[in-house]
Amino acid sequence: MLATVRSVALIGVDAAVVDVEVDVSPGLPAFTIVGLPDQAISESRERVRAAIRNSGYPFPAARITVNLAPADLRKEGPLYDLPIALGVLAAQELLPAAQLHGLLVAGELALDGSLRAVAGAVNLALLAAERQRAVLLPELSAPEAALIDEVTVYGPASLRAAVQHLNGEVLLSPTPPDPPDDTQELLPDLADIKGQAQAKRALEIALAGGHNLLLIGSPGSGKTMLARRAPGLLPRLTRAEALEVTRIHSAAGLLTPRSGLVRTPPYRAPHHTVSDAGLIGGGSIPRPGEVSLAHRGVLFLDEFPEFDRRSLEMLRQPLEDGQLTISRARATVRYPAQFQLIAAMNPCPCGHLGDPERPCTCTPAERTRYASRISGPLLDRIDLVMRVPRLTVDELSRAQPSEPSAVVRSRLQAARETMLQRQGERNGLLAGQALRQHAPLAAGPDAFIRAAARQLALTGRGYDRVLRVARTIADLAGQPDINEAHLAEAVSFRPRSLV
Repeated sequence: MLATVRSVALIGVDAAVVDVEVDVSPGLPAFTIVGLPDQAISESRERVRAAIRNSGYPFPAARITVNLAPADLRKEGPLYDLPIALGVLAAQELLPAAQLHGLLVAGELALDGSLRAVAGAVNLALLAAERQRAVLLPELSAPEAALIDEVTVYGPASLRAAVQHLNGEVLLSPTPPDPPDDTQELLPDLADIKGQAQAKRALEIALAGGHNLLLIGSPGSGKTMLARRAPGLLPRLTRAEALEVTRIHSAAGLLTPRSGLVRTPPYRAPHHTVSDAGLIGGGSIPRPGEVSLAHRGVLFLDEFPEFDRRSLEMLRQPLEDGQLTISRARATVRYPAQFQLIAAMNPCPCGHLGDPERPCTCTPAERTRYASRISGPLLDRIDLVMRVPRLTVDELSRAQPSEPSAVVRSRLQAARETMLQRQGERNGLLAGQALRQHAPLAAGPDAFIRAAARQLALTGRGYDRVLRVARTIADLAGQPDINEAHLAEAVSFRPRSLV
């Protein structure tokens, strides 16, 4: 007899329907899975066989063929254990096959028949809401799927509980979403940093408009401390943004129980030894990397020149387009990657160029070679470059207390609301005709930026980025028009070179 159970496959951060077709027919006992399964799915034969028997149900001594359709789509992971097991039981008429209609099913089986959590529950629920289906997931994954309001989620703890529900013996109640953890995360405060008024100003401008920022300074100057204050300055995500971020983290298996929707902008800080696939995403079956996990948030790259040159060059597409396309022989996937880049680097290999107390020991050739690790095209995509001097002990002791994060965040929020009301997006995303429309220049400012562009040899992209930053500076000042002072400050963040 034939039974069909609908499940899903993750393609990037999107889910696609997979029909799990199970045929149990007379013949020599065999258990075959076809439809481009990976090793984890091929091994599910043993998990399914043991789970069915240990749950108190008979396993047929017959020829079992499982087809995962469409056959040309690569499938991976243990999430097909539960659909296969239910299909085997339905094919034996141990549960009504009609009860499987209208359900999307996924789950990993333990040998005793209990169910383990699977990644991508939010993505599955979004597809179920689109197809107007209910969801059957392990109890541990059900609250994650229940974050999507438009879908009914059932969360059995075991294979037996799932069968009893489908047979109408012990009905499961729809799973409500877990209440989010109300514990307030103590984020580092900007008031902890003494001095560095210009660097703080650059950080505020960058975060307000969604601009990319490069911090250059000696060890101990406070570059990393500044970057770590970014999450405390960013406003919380809207529900639409939170859904975008949550489905990426769900696909990567990073959501924790009771985490709820990801409302805080992500902050990702990979080590400079991260692989290409770890930073950008990829693999034989592509998975999201750090640039996608930082979507709608901040990607901080400390020791910027120490990252692999090939990995850094791969940042150029997402920095420009806000998305990442990964092509493999088996699949082409697109990941959202609309992040803010904050990078930090030393001014030279020894790190002491410009230090007031320790002389630099590098030769000019070594400095040039070190700075050349950041290519011109990549540097052209960075809106603000800020040199962060290391303060002496005397300067630190005399420094006045600075504004707390809450005060800066209120200014930043007001500026962002102005941008959203005017053009529906942050200034850092303006391009082409939209930039000309929302950042017009009078005769005086226009002459000023043209002269600056000639003097600094700005590219067309560099010119647009100066204009975007000036638009953000004007918004922070609450002024509708861009003037020469705004442009002068924006130009000051674009040095001729890094050495």
